[in-house]
Amino acid sequence: MSLTVRPSEDADLPAIAAVYAHAVLHGTASFETQPPDVAEMARRRAALLAGGYPYLVAQGRDGLAGYAYAGPYRTRPAYRWCVEDSVYVAPGRQGSGVGRALLTALVEACEARDFRQMVAVIGDSASAGSIRLHESLGFARVGVFRAIGHKHGRWLDTVLMQRALGAGDGAPPGAVP
Repeated sequence: MSLTVRPSEDADLPAIAAVYAHAVLHGTASFETQPPDVAEMARRRAALLAGGYPYLVAQGRDGLAGYAYAGPYRTRPAYRWCVEDSVYVAPGRQGSGVGRALLTALVEACEARDFRQMVAVIGDSASAGSIRLHESLGFARVGVFRAIGHKHGRWLDTVLMQRALGAGDGAPPGAVP
């Protein structure tokens, strides 16, 4: 598999919106029920980039294979060292290493920005592939919200996972060991 992970560009937005629309309409990774249009996806991406968060794409020979970004876990100031990851893989590309390449690069990009914790909020306890991926990259399960959302005619759990980034809690924020 030939795959390049790189920072996203404006030209990637239609493909990003298409990948996300499929996830919204057919999956449980997002609890949105109506896919946003390209303009809304552009607005969301711009806000993350303006906040200093990474927004990456995986580019294959046949086009965009997926994308990933980090954003604030919560907006209150004490949470500023913690990010939440989001990883979306194009239909037909799941299980081919795209998610691993994206999440690995995202962790590295967040560590380079001195974020200290990464949280994964995984929609649906049955999302075994996403849970396994996160576990394989050092995330630990820290909790489950049972039946927290209702989509596709059923109640969905949310699995919470977490991993330290860089120095984690071993040094004060902004202190590079």
